[in-house]
Amino acid sequence: MLTLLIPLLFAHFAGDFLLQPDKWVKAKSVAKHRPKFLLYHVGVHALVLLIALQFQLQYWLGMLTIVITHFIIDWIKLKCQNKKNEIILFFADQLSHLVVIATVVYCYEPFVFDTKILSISKILLFIMALVLQTQVTAIIIKVLLSKWKMKDENPNQAGKYIGMLERLFIFSFVLMNYWEGIGFLLGAKSIFRFGDLNNAKDRNLTEYVLIGTLISFGLAMLIARGYQYINLYL
Repeated sequence: MLTLLIPLLFAHFAGDFLLQPDKWVKAKSVAKHRPKFLLYHVGVHALVLLIALQFQLQYWLGMLTIVITHFIIDWIKLKCQNKKNEIILFFADQLSHLVVIATVVYCYEPFVFDTKILSISKILLFIMALVLQTQVTAIIIKVLLSKWKMKDENPNQAGKYIGMLERLFIFSFVLMNYWEGIGFLLGAKSIFRFGDLNNAKDRNLTEYVLIGTLISFGLAMLIARGYQYINLYL
């Protein structure tokens, strides 16, 4: 299975990211140029697929399926895309391509997925842990730090999303038993924050950042350890 899957994935990522110039990406967003540059794009995909599969023509139907569906998926994405849904459509587009590749691989080399390794309880526990690490913890921190009346200098809520990513990294590090990564993350954040705190010369800001960071890191590790403990009994 992997001997077919890896070349197909390589061809996809090479064609979509490595061998697609910015000029083509911009041209595809213009309706009158879209067909021509989409054909260029899928043409590159077809060539990379042939090379990655070492011109093994017994896979011609699978390659043709990938190329045609790639054109259709990209066309639909470009027709529906706007500034509001651009990020969602990017990931939906990539997921669609990967599903097609997985289906092609399955048709040539059927594989069995062991459903016993997953249960609804394990899936719900994992989703709940992600929700706790992101939205729930963000609200808890906001409530706990409400006594610090800081001026809202961040209307895009970048700090909130940075905190979410930070806790997801900690969650991953704990699951991998890579505690050194948490220390590195804390050190990197301290370095980046040092300039802001040094320039601000504001004790309230320093307390706000320090307490917020400690609560964020502490809750992230607590949730991760709780997830590991409960997961053992499912």
